[in-house]
Amino acid sequence: MKKRTKLILTGVAVVALSAAGAGTALSSDDDDGTEVPITGVELERASRAALEHTGGGTVTETEVDDEESYYEVEVRKPDGSSVDIQLDEQFNVVDSTPDDDGAEDDD
Repeated sequence: MKKRTKLILTGVAVVALSAAGAGTALSSDDDDGTEVPITGVELERASRAALEHTGGGTVTETEVDDEESYYEVEVRKPDGSSVDIQLDEQFNVVDSTPDDDGAEDDD
């Protein structure tokens, strides 16, 4: 197994165990109370797919049945930027867009 793949899988395992240990899935900024975080095996698979796509980072938020795709995974990349990864029901990446929801204005 490649070193990069081992690192990604280790990161996914840490995220999944942390979420399970806290008794919850990864949270989201749910403004209207309708967002449902990804849980269980689906969380592991979605996290793995998103981290493979970004080349690493940390999963910070997840959502099932997002308005843009079946799953959405937000990843904070090592450079500090965030990206929203859209996945279909088979965990294939269907879109990837920078996430600037939390960006601060310097104005």
